[in-house]
Amino acid sequence: MRVLIAAATGLAVAFAVVLTLTALGSPSGGTSPKPLLTTVPAHP
Repeated sequence: MRVLIAAATGLAVAFAVVLTLTALGSPSGGTSPKPLLTTVPAHP
């Protein structure tokens, strides 16, 4: 019986976390206009 209570509690907590993150929505922000440098620049 304790196992069922623990499983139900864990499921409820996980569901509450998912609902909270869904309610908050995705963070507002933008991307940088500058491209990321992925290669080493040539030496002069």
